[in-house]
Amino acid sequence: MENIQNEFFTKENAQAILRELAVLTKPLKEHLTVDETSEYLGISKSAVYKITSKREIPFYNPGGKKIYFKKSEVDAWIESGRVAPDNEILQQFNTNTTNPNTLGSW
Repeated sequence: MENIQNEFFTKENAQAILRELAVLTKPLKEHLTVDETSEYLGISKSAVYKITSKREIPFYNPGGKKIYFKKSEVDAWIESGRVAPDNEILQQFNTNTTNPNTLGSW
């Protein structure tokens, strides 16, 4: 039994696990680079540059060279593009049309 365990849990395996744990437990960064933002959003770097040139997303440009993004602002930008599902729109419509306080607004 001990030989079987040693085959699956080698020194190299332990070191690999420790490296993965170090990556997973490192503090989350507050600011992201263009590369990190691209990876985070799942879009190309050129798409990131395009939305910054259109000023669609907040970004920071200290010194006029590199571009940084605040992760919380990237998250807010994502959430600002929410599209309501049809059932939610229908429910809102039904609520507004059955509410006697809103009937006079038609």
